[in-house]
Amino acid sequence: MDEQTPLPALTAWTGVARCAVRCALLLARGRLHLPREHVGRLLRFADGTTGRVYRETRVDGPPAGAPCLLVVEFRLRGVRGAGHRLFRWESLLNTPLFAGFPGLRSKLWLAHDEHGVYRGVYEWDGPERAARYARSLWRVLALVSAPGSIHYHVVPGMTRDRLLADPGVLAPVAADDAAGWWRLVGVG
Repeated sequence: MDEQTPLPALTAWTGVARCAVRCALLLARGRLHLPREHVGRLLRFADGTTGRVYRETRVDGPPAGAPCLLVVEFRLRGVRGAGHRLFRWESLLNTPLFAGFPGLRSKLWLAHDEHGVYRGVYEWDGPERAARYARSLWRVLALVSAPGSIHYHVVPGMTRDRLLADPGVLAPVAADDAAGWWRLVGVG
């Protein structure tokens, strides 16, 4: 399930197109929201980096039958200084590229960390759905990201709210563990 490769191009782009249509329906039905509950919170990761939540997206729906956490990271190609602020403003226009994928419950958008890496912390209904989304998103991110900077990790059985309330719920990671980029260890 956690294969770190994009889906075949046709499969991925077809999924993105369907997502955009579903996103329009969610908006028309008033089921897509931008709450501010977590905006401004600083998330600390096991690799020593931090990211501040600059936007939150939530989709109304029934409780997740198989909740899972998805963390995605990427580094934009050629974006520096004020370009990061422009990306954060522009990124709202990217909502149709993810909000209509089946199973999405929420997304926390994190500003770039100390190394210029952006993260998204999502809650999904279904680990397979989360991985499929991440592998579709890869095709979109590859257009604007530095080669080799796209990664994702799925944590089955985890909800976003549970993790934010107690980041220690995730098993500790060794200091030299490269997987520390996704493992939340603190919330401020």
